Order: sequence, then C-alpha cells, then structure tokens
Amino acid sequence: MKPTGWGLVAIACLAIGVAGWVASRPAAVKVVALTESPLAQSLVFSGRVAALLRVELGATVTGRIAEVLVREGDRVQAGQLLARLDSDELSAQSDQAQASLQLARARVDGQHELALPTSQATLAQASANLAAARQEAQRTRDLFARGFIAQARVDETERAVQVAQAQVDAARAGAKVNQGGGNEALQARLRVREAQAGAALAQARLQQTRIVAPTPGRIVLRSVDPGQIVQPGKTLFQFAADGSTQLLAQADEKFLGLLARGQTAQVVVDAYPAQPFEASVASIAPGIDAQRGTVEVKFAVPSPPAFLREDMTLSLQVQVGRKERALTLPAGAVLGAGGDGRVRAIADGRIVEQPVRIGLRTLERVEVLSGLARDALVLAEPLAAEPGTRARPAGGR
Repeated sequence: MKPTGWGLVAIACLAIGVAGWVASRPAAVKVVALTESPLAQSLVFSGRVAALLRVELGATVTGRIAEVLVREGDRVQAGQLLARLDSDELSAQSDQAQASLQLARARVDGQHELALPTSQATLAQASANLAAARQEAQRTRDLFARGFIAQARVDETERAVQVAQAQVDAARAGAKVNQGGGNEALQARLRVREAQAGAALAQARLQQTRIVAPTPGRIVLRSVDPGQIVQPGKTLFQFAADGSTQLLAQADEKFLGLLARGQTAQVVVDAYPAQPFEASVASIAPGIDAQRGTVEVKFAVPSPPAFLREDMTLSLQVQVGRKERALTLPAGAVLGAGGDGRVRAIADGRIVEQPVRIGLRTLERVEVLSGLARDALVLAEPLAAEPGTRARPAGGR
C-alpha cells in the first residue's frame, strides 16, 4: 500500500529529526592524559674518531732511502727508527770532523806539555845568562878603574849584557805567549772550539738521515719505499701520537642550549654496531660554522676500545636531560616546537586549545611543565577536531 501524502510528510519530518540529532551529538575523539614516568632526552649526532695529535714526518736532507722499518698501522715508541737514508758520505764527513777535533785538542795538549815548559826553561836560562853578563861587566869595570885592562874589554862586556837582556826579553815574550792568557794559547783554544762546532754539525747532519718517531703513537700512512730519492718537505709518514682519544661531531646550532660539558653519550661505531661504548662531552666550540649552521662538539673517551681507528665514522647519542618523575604526553598530542607548545583538550564538552610549557622531549614523549591540569583530557590527534567543536571521549584514555 503506498503511503499517503500525510505519510510522506511524517517520514520526512522523522528523517530531519534524526539528522538533527546526529548533527547535535558530540563527536567522539580519542583522548590521552598526563602520565608520570621517568624521562630522558637525548640528541643523536654523526661523528668521527680524531687523534689528539697528527704529525707529518719527513726528511730534512736530500738523500736516497736505504730502508723502511715500519708499515701502516704499526705502533711505535718514542725514538724508534722508522726509515734511514743512505749515510756513507755524511758518515765520512763526520769521521773527518772528529779527526780534526782530535788534532786541535792534541795541539792544545802539546802546548801545555811541551811548549810552555820549554819556553819557561828558555826564560830561566836567559835570565841566568843576563845575571852572569852583568857580573862580568861589573868586574871588568873595576879592573879598568885600577888600570889592569883596556877600555875595549869594558865595551865588550857591556855589549854582552845588552845581548843577554835581549835574550831575556825574547824568552819572557815566548813564555807569555804559551801561557793560558797568551795569544798562541788563545788561538789553540779557538781552533778546538771551531773543530767542536764542525764535528757537532757533521754529527747533526748524520742524525738527519734517521727518521724516528717523536713520541709513542701509530703509523697512519706510509708513502715511501727503499730506493726513493727524497727531499726536505716531502711527507714520508703520517703519524698519530698517543693521547686521549677524541671524537668529533657537528651538532645543529639549535641544540646549543641543551649541550654542556660532562654530559654522557653512548657511541656506536658503524663498523662495530654490536659493541657500543661510553664517551662524555669534553668541549663545545665557541663559534658556529656559518656555512652549515653547526657547532663542533668534542667528546672524551675514558676507556677507548681496541678497535678504534682514526677517522672511523660513528653515531653518538648524548643524554642532555633526565627526570625520574616527569608529567608527559605522547609527542603527537603536542603542537609546536621549543619550550612553548599547544594542546587541544575537552572542557565542558567542547574542544579548547590550551598553551603549555614544554620541558624534556623525546621522539615518543613530551614533558609538560605547566599550563595543563593533571586530569585534563587531551586529544591524541589534535588536528582531528577544531576548537569550539562539541566532543566527547571515544573511550580509553
């Protein structure tokens, strides 16, 4: 039986009423509440292993490499011979300089042992001859006064005194020359010093044929083989000195306020992912890399594992904050970044947007410091409903 006109009107009114009831019914939304739990915030960076000191070692003289005694990766001690240049010519020069030094010293010794005593004996003999000549001259003058001898004899003895005096003066000058303050002794000592300098120079040049490790460390790179001709300035070895192992990372400048010295980090080396180890923030660069917008962070490793090598790539997870009792929400329930955020909650049956103050953040949870009641019902998906919309919890918190 077909409905009459009044029946159609009733059905239409019923439909309109049902639609109005549905439209006026609060929307069901999924809500969450604040949860108290421990919360640790971490930052993750990529980095690399850096040696505390890296040195390029090379020769300071031109020569042919006679032998190379180390390989890449070898650990060496301070003073250990790494490579040696051919040294035959420089060895001969060193031997010659040593011989010249010995000769100069022998001359000084000879002067002290022979020349000085001889000159002193000559002076003594000349002095004795002068005294005898003076006595003879006095005696002849007495005899001449008494008329026993002629004037010629007196003149002869006077000349003998003059000759003896000249011999004394010459002997005294010779003795002075051979004494410690004399010119001859000074020249001898200067010749010794000159020979010493020459011997030291020759020995230094000979030592330059030996390339040694400056401190304990590791050979990172070897770029020389026996037979090569090398010149000053050419790098033969790259050497990493032992010291505190450091890790370098470039952190986004927006994290600068979260980083501080002494913070701990978990480190995972790409080549050994199953063997993590600990490090700590040692220093934070005072400047910012303007090109990349990053800041360099250095990490100290108190107990570096044996597998670490220079320039290895790694990941660092730095714990920048931790609270044992933090009020948190799921990260997806909070809008905004930094310390200021917003949440959408149900209040008196409608959606309201509420500003909140944010503390620690992780990928999963966000700490709410203030701005939200402990029992507030917060939308798990804040963009699912606009402020002012009537809403009710869909069940579960």
